[in-house]
Amino acid sequence: MKKSSLTVLSLLLLSSVLAACGSGNNNNNGASPSASPSASPSGSAAASPSASAGGAPDTSLSGKIKVLTHRTDLVNDGTMDRYAAKFKEKYPNAEIEFEGLTNYATDIKVRLTTGEAGDVNMIDSGLASTDLPKYYEPLPDSMFDDVYFPDFWATGGKRYGITTGVNTQGIVYNKQAFKQAGIDKVPTTLDELYADAQKLKDAGITPLYMNYGAQWPVSNWGENSYGYVAGNAKWTDTLLASDAPFTVDGPWGKLINIARTFVEKGWVEKDLSTNNWEMSKGEIAAGKAGMYFLGNWVIPQIVGAGAKSEDIGFFPLPYDNSGKYNAPLGGDYYMGVSKDSKNKELATAFVNFFVKESGYQADSGMMPIVKSEKPESPQLAEFNSFNPTYIESEATDPKYNEIMNKAELAVGTGAIDQELITAKDLQKAFDDMNGKWAKAKKDLGY
Repeated sequence: MKKSSLTVLSLLLLSSVLAACGSGNNNNNGASPSASPSASPSGSAAASPSASAGGAPDTSLSGKIKVLTHRTDLVNDGTMDRYAAKFKEKYPNAEIEFEGLTNYATDIKVRLTTGEAGDVNMIDSGLASTDLPKYYEPLPDSMFDDVYFPDFWATGGKRYGITTGVNTQGIVYNKQAFKQAGIDKVPTTLDELYADAQKLKDAGITPLYMNYGAQWPVSNWGENSYGYVAGNAKWTDTLLASDAPFTVDGPWGKLINIARTFVEKGWVEKDLSTNNWEMSKGEIAAGKAGMYFLGNWVIPQIVGAGAKSEDIGFFPLPYDNSGKYNAPLGGDYYMGVSKDSKNKELATAFVNFFVKESGYQADSGMMPIVKSEKPESPQLAEFNSFNPTYIESEATDPKYNEIMNKAELAVGTGAIDQELITAKDLQKAFDDMNGKWAKAKKDLGY
């Protein structure tokens, strides 16, 4: 299972959005420092990660480390083992164990507090940046040369996480399903999107597989996307001065209303209660369902489920009728070295290898994290042909996550958006959220 996710993305939440399979990705991490020091504390994960790059095997690092991941699919199909074997070519005395967590966004929160977070893991998108030193080791500056979002998970002048890939988000669609429904061009306005959804339904095709029951995918309809719809990567920062920041006519409400329309019109899967994530990929691949609202990372998974790559397309979500739209550009899940790791040097070397040399980004349909490298995906080329305005993810004020967590409005899991999408009275649902927010804000002294 792949979630994320641009986890984000607020854009930190936006990063959870963009986080492959998880919602993980993205969203309000702390203020970003200008740079972290090149030296790090003794015993930290700052050992040089560049050992034996392109050269002879390095036998100086040895031992075994455990990596926690949301990519259960890649653990189960042997892909992660292939990455481990490639790493072992560089470090022959190293052993890598992967553990896939099906409900990663929820489980990692528990693992961090119980000291069972392995040696390397994907950072919880709801974590406050001020808590990074509690759970993670600083990473060396050399790891961040020419990469996107270097200061997204940083605090106190040190960087604790590096993105595993770069994503955007939009409508992934089956071209053959569109053709069968008589749709001869991609919709560029919200009204056209609605009209095409009805055409798909009339043709006996599920217009859009929302994966409501899986929970994490629905965060794309709200908390992981409102920043770019607002046109402000730091949109959540603007909410901190208000006791009632959530409105039906705001960017969150705009997206939720689109999702509500799809549900009310019967343009999504009939059974909303069941988690059919894995099955849904086969439905999209076979053209039994026409669309996903997810990131580019899902495209290889649809192809893996049986679709021809040339039959899968990708375009920006037309969230209004202007014909112009923003799109997010954010990091997928960010990877860090656990504070509890007993082999921080090897763990750091693995992080550097995984995000730059393993092939994970290309295999996952993501853009490279190194800015000078270019993606080769035809679907991303199609997406860019619509000239979206990219809103690049930025670290945001940690107070947002702090207030949301205090209010028990779970960040990054999709739970809030689930409730909003099916609420009988959306205004009342937002009023209830505002009430919890105001109380939490007051209790925290903000």
